[in-house]
Amino acid sequence: MIEFIRNLSAFLVALGILIAVHEFGHFWVARRCGVYVERFSIGFGKALFSRVGKDGTEYTLALIPLGGYVKMLDERVAEVPPEKRHMAFNNKKIWQRSAIVAAGPMANFVFAVFAYWVVYLIGVPALRPVIGEVAPQSIAAKAGIIPGMELKSVSGLETSDWESANMALISQIGDKQVVITAQEPDSSIVVSRTLDLTDWSFDPESQRVLTTLGISPFTPPITLTVSQLVDNSAAIDAGFKLNDKIVTVDNKSVTQWQQFVDAVRTHPGKTLQVEVLRDDEPVMLSLTPRVKVEADGKEVGYVGLAPSIEPWPASYKVNLKFGPIEAAIKATEKTGQLVSLTFDMVTKLVTGDVAMKNLSGPISIAKGAGMTAEFGLVYFLGFLALISVNLGIVNLLPLPVLDGGHLMFFAIEAVTRRPVSERIQDIGYRVGSAILVALMAVALFNDFTRL
Repeated sequence: MIEFIRNLSAFLVALGILIAVHEFGHFWVARRCGVYVERFSIGFGKALFSRVGKDGTEYTLALIPLGGYVKMLDERVAEVPPEKRHMAFNNKKIWQRSAIVAAGPMANFVFAVFAYWVVYLIGVPALRPVIGEVAPQSIAAKAGIIPGMELKSVSGLETSDWESANMALISQIGDKQVVITAQEPDSSIVVSRTLDLTDWSFDPESQRVLTTLGISPFTPPITLTVSQLVDNSAAIDAGFKLNDKIVTVDNKSVTQWQQFVDAVRTHPGKTLQVEVLRDDEPVMLSLTPRVKVEADGKEVGYVGLAPSIEPWPASYKVNLKFGPIEAAIKATEKTGQLVSLTFDMVTKLVTGDVAMKNLSGPISIAKGAGMTAEFGLVYFLGFLALISVNLGIVNLLPLPVLDGGHLMFFAIEAVTRRPVSERIQDIGYRVGSAILVALMAVALFNDFTRL
């Protein structure tokens, strides 16, 4: 229940900010173009708060926080007094109407730049994209990628950390090949490698992009020293204590953590004799792994303990923190990459290169908002920037109910020298609404299947 409230609260805060930004874009440009704005509303339905400003605009916070709108004076909607007709939206030039409509999505992009600017001013800890292991016969191995290499770019996009590397690689879905650059281990030499993606299969919902390519990021070595014990577990029953160091299992020497994991998993319900070092003294324990049934029906053992991991080397850590000017440049570059990636994903969604099951709705967004808010301000701001870019691009889609649809009608008007007929627009709105509702239904269905 607490998690639900946290996710919902973070979602409402995020949604409120992004809606306000989007609608303010329309509002600000409309005022600059001389259009009279009757109402600026965040949300729909019954007004929870309403105030009329000195400019005559009614500012409203409404009950249903799933959108917002800017109501402008428009002769197509209601009768306009003769003295105010010059302030009606429909009487403005095409470029002015286009600017007003486009200002919403543009405001979302500007906000993303601002959010990333703040992130880079505060600083965000990250890890250099150094490759730990490469699976034999994998796509990466065949391309000549080797352990210890550090990714520098993917298709020309700079990859200063693993987040940017993952995003750049995900954008390659549906492509036949990708060119990456990487710095060779213990060297300053940067080489170019081409990955053949002809037979690449990647499901964003169940797989990690790096794993499907055969790449494992570098991680510090896992020790054989116990650092965590689960209450009422098999490990507690066997007498394990914190800081015990595993030495042997059934008289077989254990030098790597995975050896112990394999022994436990392959002996569900069967007793293992485990030797540990405790305060430099050998202690023999009888460990009986409990039985766990996996999704495929296979029985495996588990004991409820975890090892310690050696600390990250300082050279592998980076703090993405910059001065005001450099932060602005980095923020603009990051937003540009997000815009490009999102456009690619939308295109590939239409072409079928990305499955519809990967479409996410408000439930997934709420969960993401809750998680990032819990991690801290910089992560929440990064999440807001990502969603803001997505909101801006979705609104630019050429569906008549969206800003992109209005821009499409204005483009036709500019070419034909006359407005698109109300009948055609009405048909377009009906079709656009049906498509949008269908997409929302798919997104919600996907959300529920992930719960």
